[in-house]
Amino acid sequence: MVQRWRQQLADLAATGMLRTLRTVEPGEQGAVLIDGRRVLLLCSNNYLGLAEHPALIEAALAATSRYGVGSGGSRLISGSMFPHRQFEERLAAFKGTESALLFNSGYAANTGILQGLLEPEDVIFSDSLNHASIIDGCRLSPARTVVYPHSDVTALAALMAAESPQRRGRWLIVSDGVFSMDGDLAPIPALVRLKQQHDALLMIDDAHGTGVLGAGGRGTAEHFGCQGEVDLHMGTLGKALGGFGAYLAAARPIIEILINRSRSFIFSTALPPSVPAVASAALELVDSPAGAELRASLWQNRQRFVARLVAAGLDLAGSVTQIVPVLTYDPEPTMHAARRLLEAGIFLSGIRPPTVPAGRCRLRATVMATHDPLELDAAADAIVDAVKSYSLLVP
Repeated sequence: MVQRWRQQLADLAATGMLRTLRTVEPGEQGAVLIDGRRVLLLCSNNYLGLAEHPALIEAALAATSRYGVGSGGSRLISGSMFPHRQFEERLAAFKGTESALLFNSGYAANTGILQGLLEPEDVIFSDSLNHASIIDGCRLSPARTVVYPHSDVTALAALMAAESPQRRGRWLIVSDGVFSMDGDLAPIPALVRLKQQHDALLMIDDAHGTGVLGAGGRGTAEHFGCQGEVDLHMGTLGKALGGFGAYLAAARPIIEILINRSRSFIFSTALPPSVPAVASAALELVDSPAGAELRASLWQNRQRFVARLVAAGLDLAGSVTQIVPVLTYDPEPTMHAARRLLEAGIFLSGIRPPTVPAGRCRLRATVMATHDPLELDAAADAIVDAVKSYSLLVP
Protein backbone atom coordinates (compact mmCIF):
# COMPACT_ATOMS: atom_id res chain seq x y z
CA MET A 1 0.00 0.00 0.00
CA VAL A 2 2.87 2.42 0.80
CA GLN A 3 4.46 1.54 -2.55
CA ARG A 4 1.39 2.87 -4.32
CA TRP A 5 1.90 6.26 -2.66
CA ARG A 6 5.58 6.19 -3.63
CA GLN A 7 4.58 5.67 -7.24
CA GLN A 8 2.08 8.52 -7.07
CA LEU A 9 4.81 10.81 -5.72
CA ALA A 10 7.15 9.69 -8.50
CA ASP A 11 4.45 10.44 -11.07
CA LEU A 12 3.96 13.91 -9.62
CA ALA A 13 7.71 14.57 -9.78
CA ALA A 14 7.89 13.38 -13.40
CA THR A 15 5.20 15.85 -14.47
CA GLY A 16 6.49 18.84 -12.51
CA MET A 17 3.61 18.62 -10.03
CA LEU A 18 5.38 17.49 -6.84
CA ARG A 19 5.10 19.91 -3.95
CA THR A 20 7.67 20.15 -1.15
CA LEU A 21 8.24 22.39 1.86
CA ARG A 22 11.02 24.96 2.05
CA THR A 23 12.34 26.36 5.35
CA VAL A 24 13.01 30.10 5.55
CA GLU A 25 14.61 32.27 8.21
CA PRO A 26 13.84 35.95 8.88
CA GLY A 27 15.58 38.57 6.80
CA GLU A 28 15.27 42.33 6.39
CA GLN A 29 13.44 44.68 4.01
CA GLY A 30 11.34 42.11 2.18
CA ALA A 31 13.96 39.35 2.21
CA VAL A 32 14.47 35.98 3.92
CA LEU A 33 17.31 33.52 4.38
CA ILE A 34 17.20 30.12 2.66
CA ASP A 35 20.08 27.78 3.54
CA GLY A 36 21.88 30.81 4.96
CA ARG A 37 21.58 32.82 1.74
CA ARG A 38 19.62 36.08 1.50
CA VAL A 39 16.90 36.03 -1.15
CA LEU A 40 14.26 38.57 -2.09
CA LEU A 41 10.87 37.39 -0.81
CA LEU A 42 8.34 37.75 -3.63
CA CYS A 43 5.78 35.20 -2.46
CA SER A 44 4.64 36.48 0.93
CA ASN A 45 1.17 37.81 1.74
CA ASN A 46 2.71 40.02 4.44
CA TYR A 47 1.89 42.97 2.20
CA LEU A 48 2.54 45.81 4.66
CA GLY A 49 5.43 44.13 6.48
CA LEU A 50 3.48 44.10 9.74
CA ALA A 51 4.55 40.57 10.69
CA GLU A 52 7.84 42.07 11.88
CA HIS A 53 6.48 45.40 13.14
CA PRO A 54 7.62 46.34 16.68
CA ALA A 55 4.09 47.35 17.75
CA LEU A 56 2.71 43.91 16.91
CA ILE A 57 5.62 42.12 18.58
CA GLU A 58 5.11 44.21 21.71
CA ALA A 59 1.38 43.40 21.72
CA ALA A 60 2.14 39.67 21.45
CA LEU A 61 4.63 39.77 24.30
CA ALA A 62 2.34 41.79 26.57
CA ALA A 63 -0.66 39.51 25.99
CA THR A 64 1.44 36.37 26.48
CA SER A 65 2.87 37.74 29.71
CA ARG A 66 -0.59 38.51 31.07
CA TYR A 67 -2.73 35.66 29.72
CA GLY A 68 -0.27 32.85 28.95
CA VAL A 69 0.45 31.01 25.73
CA GLY A 70 -2.85 29.15 25.27
CA SER A 71 -6.58 29.66 25.72
CA GLY A 72 -7.27 26.31 27.37
CA GLY A 73 -10.50 25.50 25.57
CA SER A 74 -13.05 26.45 22.96
CA ARG A 75 -14.69 29.88 23.19
CA LEU A 76 -17.96 28.33 24.39
CA ILE A 77 -16.29 26.26 27.12
CA SER A 78 -13.54 28.27 28.79
CA GLY A 79 -11.33 29.84 26.14
CA SER A 80 -13.03 33.16 25.45
CA MET A 81 -10.77 35.85 26.88
CA PHE A 82 -10.72 39.63 26.92
CA PRO A 83 -8.32 39.95 23.91
CA HIS A 84 -10.76 37.93 21.78
CA ARG A 85 -13.69 40.18 22.68
CA GLN A 86 -11.61 43.35 22.38
CA PHE A 87 -10.52 42.44 18.87
CA GLU A 88 -14.05 41.59 17.77
CA GLU A 89 -15.33 44.95 19.01
CA ARG A 90 -12.45 46.78 17.35
CA LEU A 91 -12.97 44.93 14.07
CA ALA A 92 -16.72 45.58 13.99
CA ALA A 93 -16.02 49.30 14.39
CA PHE A 94 -13.35 49.11 11.67
CA LYS A 95 -15.68 47.36 9.22
CA GLY A 96 -18.78 49.35 10.23
CA THR A 97 -20.88 46.38 11.37
CA GLU A 98 -22.82 45.53 14.51
CA SER A 99 -20.67 42.60 15.52
CA ALA A 100 -17.77 40.32 14.57
CA LEU A 101 -16.50 36.83 15.27
CA LEU A 102 -12.95 35.49 15.39
CA PHE A 103 -12.12 32.20 13.65
CA ASN A 104 -8.95 30.12 13.83
CA SER A 105 -8.12 30.38 10.11
CA GLY A 106 -9.53 31.54 6.82
CA TYR A 107 -10.39 27.97 5.93
CA ALA A 108 -12.21 27.50 9.23
CA ALA A 109 -14.07 30.78 8.72
CA ASN A 110 -15.38 30.10 5.23
CA THR A 111 -16.32 26.50 5.90
CA GLY A 112 -17.91 27.40 9.23
CA ILE A 113 -19.85 30.41 7.92
CA LEU A 114 -21.38 28.64 4.93
CA GLN A 115 -22.06 25.47 6.90
CA GLY A 116 -23.53 27.21 9.92
CA LEU A 117 -25.53 30.04 8.46
CA LEU A 118 -27.62 28.46 5.72
CA GLU A 119 -30.37 25.86 5.48
CA PRO A 120 -31.53 23.31 2.86
CA GLU A 121 -34.00 25.65 1.14
CA ASP A 122 -31.32 28.36 0.70
CA VAL A 123 -29.13 28.93 -2.39
CA ILE A 124 -25.49 30.04 -2.62
CA PHE A 125 -24.30 31.79 -5.80
CA SER A 126 -20.53 31.33 -5.90
CA ASP A 127 -17.89 32.74 -8.30
CA SER A 128 -16.12 29.98 -10.23
CA LEU A 129 -12.69 31.22 -9.12
CA ASN A 130 -13.50 31.56 -5.43
CA HIS A 131 -10.94 30.29 -2.94
CA ALA A 132 -10.88 26.58 -2.13
CA SER A 133 -12.15 27.31 1.38
CA ILE A 134 -15.32 28.84 -0.08
CA ILE A 135 -15.74 25.87 -2.41
CA ASP A 136 -15.42 23.48 0.51
CA GLY A 137 -17.76 25.63 2.58
CA CYS A 138 -20.36 25.32 -0.17
CA ARG A 139 -19.90 21.55 -0.13
CA LEU A 140 -20.39 21.42 3.63
CA SER A 141 -23.40 23.74 3.57
CA PRO A 142 -26.91 22.25 3.50
CA ALA A 143 -27.80 24.94 0.95
CA ARG A 144 -27.68 24.30 -2.80
CA THR A 145 -24.80 25.95 -4.70
CA VAL A 146 -25.02 27.59 -8.12
CA VAL A 147 -21.62 28.46 -9.62
CA TYR A 148 -21.42 31.44 -11.97
CA PRO A 149 -18.57 32.24 -14.43
CA HIS A 150 -15.79 34.34 -12.97
CA SER A 151 -16.93 37.93 -12.37
CA ASP A 152 -19.62 37.55 -15.05
CA VAL A 153 -22.50 39.55 -13.61
CA THR A 154 -24.59 39.09 -16.76
CA ALA A 155 -24.41 35.32 -16.36
CA LEU A 156 -25.10 35.63 -12.64
CA ALA A 157 -28.17 37.77 -13.29
CA ALA A 158 -29.48 35.14 -15.71
CA LEU A 159 -28.89 32.35 -13.20
CA MET A 160 -30.66 34.27 -10.46
CA ALA A 161 -33.59 35.01 -12.75
CA ALA A 162 -33.84 31.32 -13.64
CA GLU A 163 -33.86 30.38 -9.95
CA SER A 164 -36.55 32.90 -8.98
CA PRO A 165 -39.69 30.87 -9.86
CA GLN A 166 -38.80 28.06 -7.43
CA ARG A 167 -37.29 30.21 -4.69
CA ARG A 168 -38.17 29.15 -1.15
CA GLY A 169 -35.35 30.35 1.10
CA ARG A 170 -32.57 32.90 1.44
CA TRP A 171 -30.03 33.63 -1.27
CA LEU A 172 -26.34 34.41 -0.68
CA ILE A 173 -23.89 35.71 -3.26
CA VAL A 174 -20.31 34.91 -2.22
CA SER A 175 -17.13 36.12 -3.89
CA ASP A 176 -13.50 36.80 -3.18
CA GLY A 177 -12.81 40.52 -3.02
CA VAL A 178 -9.30 40.16 -4.44
CA PHE A 179 -8.82 36.88 -6.28
CA SER A 180 -5.69 35.35 -4.83
CA MET A 181 -4.25 33.82 -7.99
CA ASP A 182 -5.12 36.47 -10.61
CA GLY A 183 -4.93 39.64 -8.50
CA ASP A 184 -8.14 41.02 -10.02
CA LEU A 185 -11.12 42.48 -8.14
CA ALA A 186 -14.68 41.27 -7.80
CA PRO A 187 -17.24 43.58 -9.46
CA ILE A 188 -18.71 44.48 -6.08
CA PRO A 189 -20.93 47.40 -7.21
CA ALA A 190 -22.64 45.11 -9.73
CA LEU A 191 -22.99 42.35 -7.12
CA VAL A 192 -24.57 44.86 -4.78
CA ARG A 193 -27.16 45.79 -7.42
CA LEU A 194 -28.02 42.14 -7.99
CA LYS A 195 -28.32 41.39 -4.28
CA GLN A 196 -30.66 44.37 -3.88
CA GLN A 197 -32.71 43.38 -6.89
CA HIS A 198 -33.17 39.82 -5.60
CA ASP A 199 -33.28 40.49 -1.85
CA ALA A 200 -30.12 38.45 -1.35
CA LEU A 201 -27.19 38.62 1.03
CA LEU A 202 -23.67 39.45 -0.17
CA MET A 203 -20.56 37.89 1.37
CA ILE A 204 -17.08 39.08 0.39
CA ASP A 205 -13.93 37.15 1.32
CA ASP A 206 -11.52 40.07 1.65
CA ALA A 207 -8.47 38.12 2.77
CA HIS A 208 -6.24 39.93 0.28
CA GLY A 209 -7.99 43.31 0.40
CA THR A 210 -8.25 44.16 4.09
CA GLY A 211 -5.43 46.45 5.12
CA VAL A 212 -4.36 47.42 1.61
CA LEU A 213 -7.42 48.55 -0.36
CA GLY A 214 -9.60 51.57 0.32
CA ALA A 215 -8.62 54.96 1.69
CA GLY A 216 -8.63 53.59 5.23
CA GLY A 217 -7.44 50.09 4.42
CA ARG A 218 -10.88 48.63 5.11
CA GLY A 219 -10.77 46.55 1.97
CA THR A 220 -12.30 45.96 -1.43
CA ALA A 221 -15.76 47.18 -0.47
CA GLU A 222 -14.34 50.49 0.75
CA HIS A 223 -12.31 50.72 -2.46
CA PHE A 224 -15.58 50.61 -4.43
CA GLY A 225 -17.54 52.78 -1.99
CA CYS A 226 -19.79 49.85 -1.04
CA GLN A 227 -18.72 49.23 2.55
CA GLY A 228 -22.23 49.45 3.97
CA GLU A 229 -23.78 47.28 1.25
CA VAL A 230 -21.83 44.09 2.00
CA ASP A 231 -23.66 41.93 4.52
CA LEU A 232 -20.84 39.55 5.48
CA HIS A 233 -17.27 40.88 5.58
CA MET A 234 -14.95 37.89 5.90
CA GLY A 235 -11.18 38.22 6.00
CA THR A 236 -7.95 36.91 7.42
CA LEU A 237 -5.42 38.24 9.91
CA GLY A 238 -2.37 36.52 8.41
CA LYS A 239 -1.85 38.64 5.32
CA ALA A 240 -1.72 42.45 5.40
CA LEU A 241 -2.53 42.40 9.14
CA GLY A 242 0.60 40.38 9.79
CA GLY A 243 -0.66 37.77 12.27
CA PHE A 244 -2.86 34.68 12.12
CA GLY A 245 -6.55 33.77 12.20
CA ALA A 246 -9.67 35.07 10.45
CA TYR A 247 -12.92 36.89 11.10
CA LEU A 248 -16.45 37.63 10.03
CA ALA A 249 -17.94 41.09 10.55
CA ALA A 250 -21.71 41.24 10.12
CA ALA A 251 -25.05 41.99 11.78
CA ARG A 252 -25.38 40.71 15.33
CA PRO A 253 -27.99 37.99 14.55
CA ILE A 254 -25.65 36.49 11.94
CA ILE A 255 -22.81 36.35 14.45
CA GLU A 256 -25.00 34.87 17.16
CA ILE A 257 -26.34 32.15 14.83
CA LEU A 258 -22.75 31.19 13.95
CA ILE A 259 -21.77 31.01 17.63
CA ASN A 260 -24.54 28.43 17.96
CA ARG A 261 -24.20 26.57 14.66
CA SER A 262 -20.73 26.94 13.12
CA ARG A 263 -18.90 23.67 13.71
CA SER A 264 -15.43 25.07 12.98
CA PHE A 265 -16.02 27.71 15.67
CA ILE A 266 -17.78 25.55 18.25
CA PHE A 267 -15.38 22.61 18.15
CA SER A 268 -12.02 24.42 17.97
CA THR A 269 -9.78 25.47 20.82
CA ALA A 270 -9.71 29.26 20.87
CA LEU A 271 -6.70 31.03 19.43
CA PRO A 272 -3.98 31.96 21.95
CA PRO A 273 -4.77 35.38 23.46
CA SER A 274 -1.67 36.87 21.87
CA VAL A 275 -3.21 36.35 18.41
CA PRO A 276 -6.21 38.70 18.80
CA ALA A 277 -4.01 41.14 20.73
CA VAL A 278 -1.69 41.31 17.73
CA ALA A 279 -4.67 41.70 15.40
CA SER A 280 -5.99 44.63 17.44
CA ALA A 281 -2.59 46.30 17.25
CA ALA A 282 -2.53 45.72 13.49
CA LEU A 283 -5.94 47.37 13.05
CA GLU A 284 -4.77 50.38 15.03
CA LEU A 285 -1.72 50.65 12.80
CA VAL A 286 -3.64 50.21 9.54
CA ASP A 287 -6.12 52.88 10.67
CA SER A 288 -3.38 55.45 11.28
CA PRO A 289 -1.21 57.82 9.23
CA ALA A 290 1.59 55.24 9.40
CA GLY A 291 -0.75 52.70 7.82
CA ALA A 292 -1.61 55.13 5.05
CA GLU A 293 2.11 55.62 4.37
CA LEU A 294 2.64 51.85 4.16
CA ARG A 295 -0.22 51.52 1.66
CA ALA A 296 1.24 54.33 -0.43
CA SER A 297 4.62 52.58 -0.48
CA LEU A 298 2.95 49.32 -1.45
CA TRP A 299 1.17 50.81 -4.46
CA GLN A 300 4.27 52.71 -5.55
CA ASN A 301 6.27 49.48 -5.44
CA ARG A 302 3.54 47.60 -7.28
CA GLN A 303 3.37 50.19 -10.06
CA ARG A 304 7.14 50.19 -10.51
CA PHE A 305 7.38 46.39 -10.56
CA VAL A 306 4.47 45.86 -12.95
CA ALA A 307 5.62 48.53 -15.41
CA ARG A 308 8.77 46.56 -16.27
CA LEU A 309 6.84 43.30 -16.72
CA VAL A 310 4.22 44.90 -18.93
CA ALA A 311 6.88 46.63 -21.01
CA ALA A 312 8.39 43.20 -21.71
CA GLY A 313 5.06 41.88 -22.96
CA LEU A 314 4.35 39.43 -20.14
CA ASP A 315 0.75 38.35 -19.49
CA LEU A 316 -0.28 39.40 -15.95
CA ALA A 317 -3.77 37.86 -16.13
CA GLY A 318 -5.57 41.15 -15.52
CA SER A 319 -3.98 41.88 -12.14
CA VAL A 320 -4.73 45.28 -10.63
CA THR A 321 -3.44 44.61 -7.12
CA GLN A 322 -0.32 43.66 -5.19
CA ILE A 323 -0.77 40.06 -6.39
CA VAL A 324 1.04 39.91 -9.74
CA PRO A 325 0.81 36.62 -11.65
CA VAL A 326 3.05 36.04 -14.66
CA LEU A 327 1.40 33.39 -16.82
CA THR A 328 3.70 30.52 -17.76
CA TYR A 329 0.99 28.06 -18.80
CA ASP A 330 2.53 24.61 -18.17
CA PRO A 331 3.91 22.98 -14.97
CA GLU A 332 7.40 21.88 -15.96
CA PRO A 333 8.68 25.17 -17.46
CA THR A 334 6.98 27.05 -14.62
CA MET A 335 9.00 25.18 -12.02
CA HIS A 336 12.19 25.49 -14.07
CA ALA A 337 11.71 29.26 -14.07
CA ALA A 338 11.04 29.31 -10.31
CA ARG A 339 14.23 27.33 -9.65
CA ARG A 340 16.25 29.59 -11.91
CA LEU A 341 14.96 32.66 -10.10
CA LEU A 342 15.78 31.18 -6.70
CA GLU A 343 19.33 30.56 -7.88
CA ALA A 344 19.40 34.25 -8.80
CA GLY A 345 18.29 35.23 -5.29
CA ILE A 346 14.56 35.71 -5.94
CA PHE A 347 12.05 33.56 -4.08
CA LEU A 348 8.60 33.27 -5.61
CA SER A 349 6.22 30.40 -6.19
CA GLY A 350 5.30 28.48 -9.29
CA ILE A 351 1.55 27.83 -9.18
CA ARG A 352 0.16 24.68 -10.83
CA PRO A 353 -3.10 22.70 -10.90
CA PRO A 354 -5.21 22.09 -8.92
CA THR A 355 -4.62 25.58 -7.52
CA VAL A 356 -5.17 27.02 -11.00
CA PRO A 357 -6.77 25.43 -14.09
CA ALA A 358 -4.68 23.34 -16.47
CA GLY A 359 -2.87 25.52 -18.98
CA ARG A 360 -2.93 28.51 -16.60
CA CYS A 361 0.25 27.89 -14.58
CA ARG A 362 2.03 30.98 -13.39
CA LEU A 363 4.77 32.58 -11.37
CA ARG A 364 2.83 34.31 -8.58
CA ALA A 365 4.66 37.39 -7.33
CA THR A 366 3.44 39.46 -4.41
CA VAL A 367 4.70 42.97 -3.79
CA MET A 368 5.27 44.32 -0.27
CA ALA A 369 5.48 47.85 1.09
CA THR A 370 8.87 47.00 2.59
CA HIS A 371 10.51 45.89 -0.65
CA ASP A 372 13.46 47.93 -1.82
CA PRO A 373 12.46 49.55 -5.15
CA LEU A 374 15.83 48.85 -6.78
CA GLU A 375 15.59 45.19 -5.78
CA LEU A 376 12.14 45.05 -7.35
CA ASP A 377 13.59 46.44 -10.58
CA ALA A 378 16.22 43.71 -10.63
CA ALA A 379 13.65 41.05 -9.78
CA ALA A 380 11.34 42.15 -12.60
CA ASP A 381 14.22 41.97 -15.07
CA ALA A 382 15.17 38.51 -13.82
CA ILE A 383 11.57 37.31 -14.21
CA VAL A 384 11.49 38.58 -17.77
CA ASP A 385 14.74 36.76 -18.54
CA ALA A 386 13.57 33.53 -16.90
CA VAL A 387 10.26 33.54 -18.75
CA LYS A 388 11.69 34.43 -22.13
CA SER A 389 14.44 31.83 -21.78
CA TYR A 390 11.78 29.12 -21.77
CA SER A 391 9.75 30.65 -24.65
CA LEU A 392 6.67 31.00 -22.48
CA LEU A 393 5.23 34.19 -23.89
CA VAL A 394 2.91 32.26 -26.20
CA PRO A 395 0.84 29.38 -24.78
